[in-house]
Amino acid sequence: MPPTIRPATLADIPAITRIYAHAVTHGTASFELEPPTEAEMTRRMQAVFDGGFPYFVADLDGTIAGYAYASLYRTRPAYRFTVEDSVYVDPEIHRRGIGRLLLEHLIEACTALGYRQMIAVIGDSNQAASIGVHKACGFEPAGNLRNIGYKFGRWLDTPLMQRALGPGATTKPP
Repeated sequence: MPPTIRPATLADIPAITRIYAHAVTHGTASFELEPPTEAEMTRRMQAVFDGGFPYFVADLDGTIAGYAYASLYRTRPAYRFTVEDSVYVDPEIHRRGIGRLLLEHLIEACTALGYRQMIAVIGDSNQAASIGVHKACGFEPAGNLRNIGYKFGRWLDTPLMQRALGPGATTKPP
């Protein structure tokens, strides 16, 4: 049975913190070196809510299988129509399409909110799954920042991918 995608709530923080902690301690999707606490993840979630951005979880038979949210790409006013996506999936449930499902919901929600571009800032050029799910959802490569992070004893790249939302840049924003 496919997961249910629903808006995240503060009650989801323990599962979200657990999923993100694994990504921080075992992977290169995040360039953080120490996993944040539940209190810090609560603060971060509240900032997403306060900004009016979408935040979703994938609920698989009562278990949070992953989460995704959008936030401003940059805070300068000219970037106000551009969001950055973040998608994390429980490592026990990788390769089941949950990341794609979350990202599709996020794209739809951000389009409905009037955003025009979505940016994926992918930690590490070896993140084939993340690059693949973004490509499958219509993202295109937009550049690669070489050797800008250092984690697990090696230098890491940051690929950038971009997708137009709604009319993209074909019309002036409202």
